[in-house]
Amino acid sequence: MRFLHSADWHLGRVHHGVSLLEDQAHLLREFVRLAAELRPDAILLAGDIYDRSVPPAEAVRLLDLVLTELVQGLRIPVVMIAGNHDGPDRLAFGASLLGGAGLSVRGVVDAQAQAVVLHDAHGAVAIHALPYVEPAVVRAALGGTLRSEDDSAAALIDSHQAALAAQLRAARAAHPAGARSVVVAHAFVLGGSESESERPLSVGGSGAVSAALFDGFDYVALGHLHRPQQVGEARIQYSGSLLKYSFSEADHSKSVNLVELDANGACTVERIALTPRRDLRIVSGELDAILAAAAADRGRDDYILARLTDSGALLDAMGKLRSAYPNALAIERPALTGHGPGRADGDHRRVRIADLFASFHQETTGVALDAAGRATLERIVEGLELEARHA
Repeated sequence: MRFLHSADWHLGRVHHGVSLLEDQAHLLREFVRLAAELRPDAILLAGDIYDRSVPPAEAVRLLDLVLTELVQGLRIPVVMIAGNHDGPDRLAFGASLLGGAGLSVRGVVDAQAQAVVLHDAHGAVAIHALPYVEPAVVRAALGGTLRSEDDSAAALIDSHQAALAAQLRAARAAHPAGARSVVVAHAFVLGGSESESERPLSVGGSGAVSAALFDGFDYVALGHLHRPQQVGEARIQYSGSLLKYSFSEADHSKSVNLVELDANGACTVERIALTPRRDLRIVSGELDAILAAAAADRGRDDYILARLTDSGALLDAMGKLRSAYPNALAIERPALTGHGPGRADGDHRRVRIADLFASFHQETTGVALDAAGRATLERIVEGLELEARHA
């Protein structure tokens, strides 16, 4: 059985004030053409379909168009889960109706959720679609404690590790006998390589989980980390994001995973490159040298960050840069850049709200936020983020 595995589309993303929706539409047209050419048995979308819980109307229309072409036009089943950026209830609207048409969406945790079962010449493959959820939501849906397999011990579901373990235990219990197994999940698995553009999964503490949780599953289709990569064994894979969403990803090669599962559940993974309409790059040097070199640069329409090494004052540096690179987004001058925990040297989304507030508090009062104040702040921020996801 063959799958196309993708994730982290982040439809509706705005980067340095520029909407990336046209760039996303360009790559998704390529994705649909690839699906038409390869004819996979199913498409696995591992979360962060939208960039925020209340997506712009244009992003919703784009997703509707793409899913209609895949499911209705090409007749390819799609299994899609919510990530930490998605509003789970909004993403899963109409899921009970759409399941019969070939679109299986899992937005919220459901103790009664069944695997999506597909068949090929070698038998059944059960796809367990596990949406991203906070530990408190898993406690409410699956019970407040996680017991060991022999029920000899129990632990409170109070972490992302315990929450995902509870979901996976429910998946194992519901797994059809003799079927090969696939998991679709959205998580930060220990050993994975992060980028600046991923929103942290946990406000306080660690949102990381162990790869050992996935023992026994034949293929694990992951979302959240934006660099395509395997974690440990080849069967545990991140497909990476659709586009480069921060300049820390400038050296990434974006792709989708073509996965082949044989009769025994062994998998092979091929990464198929995606070609964006515009690349996202970093150029370095003195401003005059960058401008002079631009004439021979075939990527003048790319999104550009210029790291300028000039030591003196520069007049209208961005205006001059955009005369050569019309889609230049930012300028950095490392020699003039200050430092501090609240400063966003890259994508501002990577700076935690608690760090920003703590830095602001210290700068305005001259006093560092104490441990009790920090704990109170993180409880407030966590509550606001939960409210935003489920509004």
